[in-house]
Amino acid sequence: MTGSGVWDQIFNFADYPQLLALVHNSLIAGAILGVVGGLISTFVMKRDLPFAVHSISELSFAGASGALLLGVNVVAGSLFGSILAAVVIGALGTRARDRNSIIGVLMPFGLGLGVLFLALYKGRSANKFGLLTGQIVAVDTPQLSWLIATSAIVLLGLALIWRPLSFASTDPELAAARGVPVAALSTAFMLLLGLTVAMSVQIVGALLVLSIVCTPAAAAMRVTASPLLVTLLSVVFAVGSMVGGILLALGSTIPISPYVTTISFTIYLVCRLVGFYRGKHGWSRPLRPLPGVHGATV
Repeated sequence: MTGSGVWDQIFNFADYPQLLALVHNSLIAGAILGVVGGLISTFVMKRDLPFAVHSISELSFAGASGALLLGVNVVAGSLFGSILAAVVIGALGTRARDRNSIIGVLMPFGLGLGVLFLALYKGRSANKFGLLTGQIVAVDTPQLSWLIATSAIVLLGLALIWRPLSFASTDPELAAARGVPVAALSTAFMLLLGLTVAMSVQIVGALLVLSIVCTPAAAAMRVTASPLLVTLLSVVFAVGSMVGGILLALGSTIPISPYVTTISFTIYLVCRLVGFYRGKHGWSRPLRPLPGVHGATV
């Protein structure tokens, strides 16, 4: 295959306006997922949970694969797998060492179970591949409705626990001493994380969820120490990665996930360089406490 042929497979903008109409639902889903993923990403990084995200995504993949095999709602199967993993990790992994051990057990089990279900599934191969790497035109109206409803639950949950969760994520020992229900908050957050991962699997696939649920906040934290700015930038980065990835992948024969992950990684790389430059020239500033809030910073 010639170089131009490969390039046409990666970027092809022929009939772009007509193709754009086909991904209307996907663009809406990508934007919604970017907002939710960007918000949840800040706590994933604060609480050192990227490894947990990967584990939940594997169980979500297993649930979606099982649903595909049984001919039932794939979104419901994905949600079931994610929530199951989140509950197990949240209930049993109260300490970092225990949590990492549980995650290390769940990840290969979930992936192996998902591979088994896909091997037994005799339907379209595109359905199998899409669960791992995402599908650009896979979001139909019922799936979009599921995603909107799930996003509303996650956003409402975050709004209710945002302040105490920020305190518990910054200084869990002090938060517990002040009477903050740290264990209950941890379980609640894991459930919200499970719902977010299940949504992400539907768009970017099980293997690349980290690019939406971890990388945005990791990038934002390289350029600012303000929790407010980290949150805002994380949302902007996640939405930009999702919507930009969909728009770039539109005319190609390549799955959406490489575009999303490439944009996300590029943003992280730029932010890391900016952070390095700021640190070298003494522009970084330390976190300062919010007035009247123990453990909270800006």
